[in-house]
Amino acid sequence: MKLLVALFCLCLAGNAAAAPKPDVIYVPTPQPVVDAMLEMAKVGPGDVLYDLGSGDGRIPITAAKRFGVRAVGIEIDPALAREASHQAWRQKLDKLATFRTADLFTTDLSEATVVTLYLLDSVNLRLRPKLLSELKPGTRVVSHAFHMGDWKPDQEREVDGNMIYMWTVPAH
Repeated sequence: MKLLVALFCLCLAGNAAAAPKPDVIYVPTPQPVVDAMLEMAKVGPGDVLYDLGSGDGRIPITAAKRFGVRAVGIEIDPALAREASHQAWRQKLDKLATFRTADLFTTDLSEATVVTLYLLDSVNLRLRPKLLSELKPGTRVVSHAFHMGDWKPDQEREVDGNMIYMWTVPAH
Protein backbone atom coordinates (compact mmCIF):
# COMPACT_ATOMS: atom_id res chain seq x y z
CA MET A 1 0.00 0.00 0.00
CA LYS A 2 2.83 2.40 0.89
CA LEU A 3 4.39 1.70 -2.49
CA LEU A 4 1.13 2.63 -4.27
CA VAL A 5 0.85 5.87 -2.29
CA ALA A 6 4.47 6.72 -3.07
CA LEU A 7 3.95 6.04 -6.79
CA PHE A 8 0.78 8.14 -6.78
CA CYS A 9 2.65 11.04 -5.13
CA LEU A 10 5.46 10.75 -7.66
CA CYS A 11 2.93 10.84 -10.51
CA LEU A 12 1.30 13.93 -9.05
CA ALA A 13 4.66 15.62 -8.57
CA GLY A 14 5.65 14.78 -12.14
CA ASN A 15 2.39 16.16 -13.51
CA ALA A 16 2.67 19.32 -11.42
CA ALA A 17 6.20 19.92 -12.67
CA ALA A 18 5.08 19.47 -16.29
CA ALA A 19 2.06 21.76 -15.99
CA PRO A 20 2.65 25.15 -17.62
CA LYS A 21 2.71 28.15 -15.30
CA PRO A 22 0.35 31.06 -15.95
CA ASP A 23 1.90 34.36 -17.04
CA VAL A 24 -0.66 36.36 -15.05
CA ILE A 25 -2.70 35.87 -11.91
CA TYR A 26 -6.44 35.44 -12.27
CA VAL A 27 -8.36 38.65 -11.64
CA PRO A 28 -11.97 38.71 -12.90
CA THR A 29 -13.04 41.44 -15.29
CA PRO A 30 -15.95 43.42 -13.80
CA GLN A 31 -19.22 42.76 -15.65
CA PRO A 32 -19.66 46.40 -16.82
CA VAL A 33 -16.19 46.15 -18.42
CA VAL A 34 -17.11 42.81 -20.06
CA ASP A 35 -20.24 44.41 -21.51
CA ALA A 36 -18.29 47.43 -22.76
CA MET A 37 -15.58 45.23 -24.33
CA LEU A 38 -18.18 43.28 -26.30
CA GLU A 39 -20.00 46.45 -27.35
CA MET A 40 -16.74 48.12 -28.41
CA ALA A 41 -15.90 45.09 -30.59
CA LYS A 42 -19.41 45.22 -32.07
CA VAL A 43 -19.84 41.48 -31.46
CA GLY A 44 -22.65 40.17 -33.62
CA PRO A 45 -23.96 37.37 -35.82
CA GLY A 46 -21.24 35.34 -37.48
CA ASP A 47 -18.52 36.31 -35.01
CA VAL A 48 -16.32 33.76 -33.28
CA LEU A 49 -14.89 35.15 -30.05
CA TYR A 50 -11.71 33.84 -28.40
CA ASP A 51 -10.99 34.96 -24.85
CA LEU A 52 -7.32 34.42 -24.02
CA GLY A 53 -6.87 33.76 -20.33
CA SER A 54 -10.60 33.25 -19.88
CA GLY A 55 -10.59 32.66 -16.12
CA ASP A 56 -14.12 31.99 -14.90
CA GLY A 57 -15.50 32.33 -18.43
CA ARG A 58 -17.57 35.46 -17.97
CA ILE A 59 -16.58 37.01 -21.34
CA PRO A 60 -17.38 33.95 -23.52
CA ILE A 61 -20.55 33.21 -21.52
CA THR A 62 -21.73 36.82 -21.81
CA ALA A 63 -20.97 36.86 -25.57
CA ALA A 64 -22.93 33.62 -26.07
CA LYS A 65 -25.85 34.79 -23.93
CA ARG A 66 -26.18 38.36 -25.25
CA PHE A 67 -25.18 37.92 -28.87
CA GLY A 68 -25.66 34.21 -29.61
CA VAL A 69 -22.12 33.90 -30.94
CA ARG A 70 -19.77 30.97 -30.59
CA ALA A 71 -17.17 31.81 -27.96
CA VAL A 72 -14.05 29.90 -26.96
CA GLY A 73 -12.22 30.44 -23.70
CA ILE A 74 -8.53 29.54 -23.57
CA GLU A 75 -7.37 29.05 -19.99
CA ILE A 76 -4.14 27.50 -18.72
CA ASP A 77 -5.57 26.67 -15.27
CA PRO A 78 -7.60 23.43 -15.56
CA ALA A 79 -9.70 24.22 -12.47
CA LEU A 80 -10.79 27.59 -13.90
CA ALA A 81 -11.54 26.02 -17.30
CA ARG A 82 -13.67 23.33 -15.61
CA GLU A 83 -15.54 25.95 -13.57
CA ALA A 84 -16.19 28.03 -16.69
CA SER A 85 -17.46 24.95 -18.56
CA HIS A 86 -19.74 24.15 -15.64
CA GLN A 87 -21.12 27.71 -15.59
CA ALA A 88 -21.81 27.57 -19.33
CA TRP A 89 -23.57 24.21 -18.86
CA ARG A 90 -25.67 25.55 -15.93
CA GLN A 91 -26.83 28.44 -18.11
CA LYS A 92 -27.52 26.10 -21.06
CA LEU A 93 -24.89 27.90 -23.12
CA ASP A 94 -22.40 25.02 -23.40
CA LYS A 95 -23.11 24.56 -27.12
CA LEU A 96 -21.97 28.15 -27.78
CA ALA A 97 -19.46 28.86 -24.99
CA THR A 98 -16.71 26.25 -24.73
CA PHE A 99 -13.47 26.23 -22.79
CA ARG A 100 -10.08 24.66 -23.44
CA THR A 101 -7.25 24.10 -21.02
CA ALA A 102 -4.44 25.32 -23.22
CA ASP A 103 -1.54 27.73 -23.57
CA LEU A 104 -2.63 30.85 -25.45
CA PHE A 105 0.77 31.03 -27.16
CA THR A 106 0.35 27.62 -28.81
CA THR A 107 -3.39 27.73 -29.56
CA ASP A 108 -4.49 28.28 -33.16
CA LEU A 109 -6.44 31.55 -33.16
CA SER A 110 -7.12 31.75 -36.89
CA GLU A 111 -10.90 31.23 -36.72
CA ALA A 112 -11.43 34.14 -34.28
CA THR A 113 -13.09 37.32 -35.50
CA VAL A 114 -12.91 38.88 -32.01
CA VAL A 115 -10.18 38.30 -29.41
CA THR A 116 -10.49 39.53 -25.83
CA LEU A 117 -7.63 39.84 -23.35
CA TYR A 118 -6.96 40.79 -19.75
CA LEU A 119 -3.28 39.97 -19.51
CA LEU A 120 -0.31 42.32 -18.96
CA ASP A 121 1.52 44.75 -21.26
CA SER A 122 4.48 42.34 -21.39
CA VAL A 123 2.26 39.36 -22.28
CA ASN A 124 0.36 41.38 -24.88
CA LEU A 125 3.68 42.35 -26.49
CA ARG A 126 4.77 38.70 -26.65
CA LEU A 127 1.36 37.76 -28.06
CA ARG A 128 1.16 40.57 -30.64
CA PRO A 129 3.18 38.86 -33.42
CA LYS A 130 0.96 35.78 -33.13
CA LEU A 131 -2.20 37.89 -33.30
CA LEU A 132 -0.97 39.78 -36.37
CA SER A 133 0.15 36.64 -38.20
CA GLU A 134 -2.77 34.29 -37.37
CA LEU A 135 -5.79 36.57 -37.31
CA LYS A 136 -7.60 37.66 -40.46
CA PRO A 137 -7.61 41.35 -41.38
CA GLY A 138 -10.55 43.06 -39.71
CA THR A 139 -10.43 40.90 -36.57
CA ARG A 140 -11.04 43.01 -33.48
CA VAL A 141 -8.72 42.66 -30.48
CA VAL A 142 -9.99 44.15 -27.21
CA SER A 143 -7.87 44.43 -24.08
CA HIS A 144 -8.93 45.30 -20.58
CA ALA A 145 -6.32 47.64 -19.09
CA PHE A 146 -3.20 46.69 -21.07
CA HIS A 147 -1.52 48.02 -24.22
CA MET A 148 0.21 46.53 -27.27
CA GLY A 149 3.34 48.67 -27.28
CA ASP A 150 3.60 50.94 -30.31
CA TRP A 151 0.49 49.42 -31.96
CA LYS A 152 -1.90 52.28 -31.29
CA PRO A 153 -5.49 51.34 -30.46
CA ASP A 154 -8.33 52.31 -32.81
CA GLN A 155 -10.51 53.06 -29.79
CA GLU A 156 -10.10 53.65 -26.06
CA ARG A 157 -12.82 53.82 -23.44
CA GLU A 158 -12.98 54.18 -19.67
CA VAL A 159 -15.58 52.21 -17.73
CA ASP A 160 -15.77 52.63 -13.96
CA GLY A 161 -12.08 53.59 -13.83
CA ASN A 162 -10.99 50.68 -16.09
CA MET A 163 -9.45 51.37 -19.49
CA ILE A 164 -10.43 49.29 -22.52
CA TYR A 165 -8.46 49.33 -25.78
CA MET A 166 -9.45 47.99 -29.20
CA TRP A 167 -7.31 47.30 -32.25
CA THR A 168 -8.29 46.05 -35.69
CA VAL A 169 -5.94 43.62 -37.41
CA PRO A 170 -4.72 45.36 -40.57
CA ALA A 171 -4.36 43.82 -44.02
CA HIS A 172 -1.30 41.60 -44.28
